[in-house]
Amino acid sequence: MADRKIPFIGAPETNPETKPFFDGTAAGKFLIRRCTACKKAHWYPRSLCPFCFGDCAWEEASGDGTIYSMSVMKRAETPYAIAYVQLAEGPSMLTNIFTDNLDSLKIGQKVKVKLVPTEGGPPLPVFTPA
Repeated sequence: MADRKIPFIGAPETNPETKPFFDGTAAGKFLIRRCTACKKAHWYPRSLCPFCFGDCAWEEASGDGTIYSMSVMKRAETPYAIAYVQLAEGPSMLTNIFTDNLDSLKIGQKVKVKLVPTEGGPPLPVFTPA
C-alpha cells in the first residue's frame, strides 16, 4: 500500500468480552471464540455460544479467509473496500480490505489478515489479498 493513504483508524472501545481479543492483537495474534460444547467457531467475540449458549474458549485463528461479499467505496477522499470475509475457521466478519488496486478485488478471492495500528490503542484486523 505504498501509494495509498491508510485512513485514520481510531482506537477500539473494549469491554470484558472483547479485551482478550485486543490483548491478542497487541501481541500479534488474531483470535476467535470457539464453543467448548458444540465446537462451532463464531465472530464477534461473546461470552456464550450464539448457537447453543455453551461456554466458549479463545483460539488463535489462521488469518486466512475468502471474500464473501464486498463494496468499493469510491466517494471517500481515499477510496476503500469493505467486505464480509469468510474465515477458514467458519465464521464471517465485516472488515476492510487493504490493497493498492481496489479494482482487482473479486468475490471468492483469498485474503489474509493484517493487524494495523490504531491511534492510541491495540491493532485492528483488516485483510489483504493472499
